[in-house]
Amino acid sequence: MADLSALPSVDRVLNTAASQPAIAEHGRQEVTAAIREVLAEARAARSPVDAEGVATRASEKLARRARSNLRPLFNLTGTVLHTNLGRAQLAEAAIEAATRAMRDAVALEFELETGKRGERDDHLRGLLRELTGAEDATVVNNNAAAVLIALNTLGAGRDAIVSRGELIEIGGAFRMPDIMARAGVRLVEVGTTNRTHPKDYRGALGPETGLVLKVHTSNYRIEGFTKEVQGAELAAIAHEAKVPLLNDLGSGTLVDLSRWGLIKEPTVREAVAEGADLVTFSGDKLLGGPQAGFIVGRKDLIAAINRNPMKRALRLDKIRLAALEATLALYRDPDRLAARLPTLRMLTRGEAEIEAQVRRLLPQVAALLPPDVTAEAAPCRSQIGSGALPTETLPSFAIRLSAPRGRDLEALQAAFRALPAPIIGRVQEGALFLDLRCLSDEPGFLASLAAHGLA
Repeated sequence: MADLSALPSVDRVLNTAASQPAIAEHGRQEVTAAIREVLAEARAARSPVDAEGVATRASEKLARRARSNLRPLFNLTGTVLHTNLGRAQLAEAAIEAATRAMRDAVALEFELETGKRGERDDHLRGLLRELTGAEDATVVNNNAAAVLIALNTLGAGRDAIVSRGELIEIGGAFRMPDIMARAGVRLVEVGTTNRTHPKDYRGALGPETGLVLKVHTSNYRIEGFTKEVQGAELAAIAHEAKVPLLNDLGSGTLVDLSRWGLIKEPTVREAVAEGADLVTFSGDKLLGGPQAGFIVGRKDLIAAINRNPMKRALRLDKIRLAALEATLALYRDPDRLAARLPTLRMLTRGEAEIEAQVRRLLPQVAALLPPDVTAEAAPCRSQIGSGALPTETLPSFAIRLSAPRGRDLEALQAAFRALPAPIIGRVQEGALFLDLRCLSDEPGFLASLAAHGLA
């Protein structure tokens, strides 16, 4: 039986050379608590350990505790806008702007010209009007919030008419009918799942109608025998009845993506031009910025939204406003947008470019893997993600990792998740695919693989 009386005292462990770096990093109180935990574990296990060993284990415990789970990783899933992995990566201009806003005081709600109190939305209002053609604009913390406050402002206690085929559900079982209920509007469904006609909207309009809602089904497609009322015609129907049309574009885009060979999505400018009184869309999806929800449209309606008490609860801080302003400014120069905006750059990478990257890295990756894991180049398909263009996939290339039958593929994924900079791929066809569409930091990728000693 181990002699537990030989366990070192806390003071003795604290005075070892091995404890000094931990004390400098975490503080004496934290190190003392960790040492006591290690000693308690040794006592419970009846396992002898010397002072240096206790100090080392305590330091390791503190290092694990201090490491954030919200740390950088390599998204090699093939989903560019991966909701669970943070969606859009920000442009360098946005990162620099956010850093400046974090470091210094800024004129958030202060007019430098007059010295009077200002409005935080003013930092984006001009840019949004310029890029969308709308009369006015405001911003909240995400698109669900944008829809919520718009519905509440326009139709609380009244009817909101929407096509049955547009009652979407977004991530996390978050459903449009639930948002409408929380906004205080009465849902009036028209049409059927696959077909809705102008007469359906006209038949539902009445004295209790507060607004007509159009929802872009960005996260699914209904194909076959279908019919929907387009934005311009629906705007005319709503305006004939003297009620506003709210068009929720969901992911939303400020540019025509077909310019880069992607499937065309309706742009915000097009929705405004069609006659929508308000248009809502996201900031952190196809737009490629930080999380935000934009509302653009009629000046009087935007003013009413800004008077809604919800607005203060949903407003943005200086950091996101700074990043959004820098992101939106990039859209003034569409010729260089793909080079400057990471989301668009990753979406527009060609298959040949990615294949060349795969074949260049393949020998180095193979050398860092366990001997029974085979690495080979393989074609694959990427997807956009976050509910944008759900039927659109992009030709890509991956490093395909396979192992003999009996080896646990989940164990291999777990090993990759435990790397200093975790590597997240996707399981497909009984193998682990590392789609390199989103890989820009090749040295960091290889260094993370090497640091763990997988081989």
